[in-house]
Amino acid sequence: MRAVDLPELRVAGAPLSHAVVVGGLAYCSGQVPLAPDGTLVTDDVAAMTRQALANLGAVLRAADSGLDRVVRTTVYLTDFADYPQMNLAYAKLLAHRPARTCVQVAGLPLGARLEIDCVAVCA
Repeated sequence: MRAVDLPELRVAGAPLSHAVVVGGLAYCSGQVPLAPDGTLVTDDVAAMTRQALANLGAVLRAADSGLDRVVRTTVYLTDFADYPQMNLAYAKLLAHRPARTCVQVAGLPLGARLEIDCVAVCA
């Protein structure tokens, strides 16, 4: 078992690894749309989706995997009205159509409106 941690994605006080690799799979913690400068992307749902997936991509690269190797995701939305925009942006970046669950939740870390986690095959 190997833990993956990216300091640039660390949320203060969160006792977790960004991914744990075991049995040839990377189990990734959820990523909110945190930009490289540490601010939360909030301008539109498509941009939030792209940023959360970019963050997952960085975690997956560190785990010797990539977005093209994702087999399952969970998308958390605070407002299901955001589903259509999220879905369009998501489909462009995960065209291979991994299995997915999408749920509405009461709240997310840092006040984000969207969070995505995944499981991917490692190289």
